[in-house]
Order: sequence, then structure tokens, then C-alpha cells
Amino acid sequence: MSAESSAAADPAATGWSVELLDAAEAIPGPVWDALAPADDPMWDRGVFTAMRRARIGPDAYAFLLVRDAGGQPVAMLPLSAVRGLRLDRVVGPAERKLLAPVARVLPGLVSVPMLFCGNFVGQGHVASGGRPLPAPVARLLVDGVMAYARRHRLGTVVFKDFAPDGLAALSPELERAGFFTVASLPDTELPLPYEDFEAYLTALPAKARRNARSKLRKFQAEAELRMEVLEPAGFLPLVPDIMRLYGQVMERADQTLDVLDEAFVRALAEQEGTEQRLVACFEGDQLVGYLHCLFRGDGAVGARIGLDYRLAHRARLYHNLHYAAIELAISRGCRHIRFAQTAYEPKRELGCELVEQSYALTHTGRLPRAVLRRLLPPALEKARAEALAPRS
Repeated sequence: MSAESSAAADPAATGWSVELLDAAEAIPGPVWDALAPADDPMWDRGVFTAMRRARIGPDAYAFLLVRDAGGQPVAMLPLSAVRGLRLDRVVGPAERKLLAPVARVLPGLVSVPMLFCGNFVGQGHVASGGRPLPAPVARLLVDGVMAYARRHRLGTVVFKDFAPDGLAALSPELERAGFFTVASLPDTELPLPYEDFEAYLTALPAKARRNARSKLRKFQAEAELRMEVLEPAGFLPLVPDIMRLYGQVMERADQTLDVLDEAFVRALAEQEGTEQRLVACFEGDQLVGYLHCLFRGDGAVGARIGLDYRLAHRARLYHNLHYAAIELAISRGCRHIRFAQTAYEPKRELGCELVEQSYALTHTGRLPRAVLRRLLPPALEKARAEALAPRS
């Protein structure tokens, strides 16, 4: 780095400052809305408030808030501290099998203290209101992250699921701090330039369109099944059923980094101002499937799904919940809807595009950092290839 660029990156020379806050509620609503991504529902402040009220993995949360020389907030980065991340719950099935004996006898050996930067349950960003990130801000944030990790003895530090352009502005400072990058699982996004659901179906390729109409007919042939769209007040009484169905999905999941609990679902449903609906499938009066949808600006997300596998295949429940969510998003004027980092093949059939994402990782210790740099990239690349591979 040249002397000129080094001086430009020196926060002391520009008057930039950073403060550490311990809750989303400590950031005023207007400041949050001005900085957070305008079309990403997982960055609604209510999501972060619900995370703090729940037990979904992190033991502590914090926020780095950067101000310019005039005291105006210009950037925000959430932090999630996990003091004992169970590696056997976040790796693939082959690695889990290898770790199983160790996890049974010495569970401490598969527990890793880790600091996640970004959004623990969504795509990573440095929230800056869409404005470019000045070099002093990048330095303040990376230095703040590493200071927090060392203070709380969180050896492994991860910028989680950042889009390439999101890491680009941080890249010089991340390299200075010893970070390396590796591709993570891509997100899935469906553009919605359609006037209505029929226009969406018509625009699908021929094979996908035939499959979609077939799946819709199979669902409609199940006389006892019906779809409803519920507001929070309508689905709060269903939370026990929601968790039961969500549990069935998690039992079949390869990775379980961010497993939501009942407290999170209740807290999120109770957030005033958080736009959300439950696409719910009933068999008679019994909830048998759902897709929890959130909205922000012209963006939508199908955040979490639950299925009764007793009838999921017969009624093509997975696809029909997604079709209902797509129709709902179109009716609300959304320009895109995102779904989870799983089941890539059916989501391609829905018309989804893959959104590339990356991890930036380091360790506060030099030797563990060297081990991570050597071992993690091939393991993560293998897991990514397996997740993206076509399946029958």
C-alpha cells in the first residue's frame, strides 16, 4: 500500500470512528433503515431482534457502527459469537460420520469458538445504504472485528455468505488481517418480472412448465388439502405445529448451522413493522406444510419451510408451497424472491438463479490460521460440489 493510500485508510486522519453496540434495538429505526439493504427481508431489524430473544446458535450479538467525521452513521456490521460451534452439525454427512465417535466421547474436541460477521441467518453485507465503502471504514470494521474476537477468545473469524462485491471493498483490510476466501453455498433467487402467476408459469421452459402444471394438478386432486395465506396474528397460535413440521425438515438436513427455535418464530411474528406472511397448507384443520415469507422493499424471501412427509411427495407439497409463495410475492409487487441454500435442483426448476457467495476466514492464532488455510478450502469446495450436484 502506498503512503498516500495508507494515509487515506487511516481513520485517525479522517475523523471516522466506530462504536460497539450490543443489540439491534440500540440502533435507531431510521438509522437502521437507511443503512440496511433495502430489498433484503432478512435484514429487517425485527429479524435481529428476534434472534437475540431466541437460542438459535449464537451466545452473544454485537454491532459495529461506523460514524463519519460529522458523527453521521455510515456503515453497520452485525457480529454473532458462538462459543462452542459443533462441527459435527455443520459439516456434510461424510464428515459427520467421521466425527461421530469423537463427538460422543469428547464433545469438546468438535466444539469451536467462532465469530460470524454479517447476518447469521441470511446473506452477509456491510450495511452502508448501498454507498461505496471508504477505505477508513473498511479498516475500522476489520480492526473492530479482530479486537472483538481476541477480547472474547473467539479464535475463528468468518465473514459469512458475502457476495463477491460485498467482500471487494473489504479485501485489502481482510488480506492485511490474514483472511482468505473460499466459495460458500450459493443463494437462490427468482426474478419476478411478471404481471401474475400465470405469466410466470408461461415463461418457464417447456419441461419445467409441464412439470409445474402437473404438480399443481396433483395438489388440487387432494380434496382435503388447501392453501391459505396467514398474517402473524393468524399463525401465532400455530407455532407448535410450525415447529413440529420444521423439525421434520431439520431431521433430514445435511447441515444445521442456524436451526430456529420456537422463541425465534414467536418473537419474529410479534415484531411490529416486519412484513411477513405464512403460506400455510392444511389437511382439514391440521397444518401439514408451510413456508414463512418475509418482505422488504421489492424483495421477498421464503425464509423457512416445514413439511409433513407423510403426504409431502404424494401432494407435491414442497413445490406447491413455493408456487404459492411466488404468487404471493408477485401480487405484492416484489421484483425477486429468494429461497434457502438447499435443494438446488427443484429451485432451478422453479426458475431460480444461483447467487454466488463466499466466506472470508481467518484465525487469531498464526498456527491455527495456517492449518485453516490448508485444510478448509478443499473440504468446503467438496461440500459445495456435492450440494450442487444433480440428483434424481
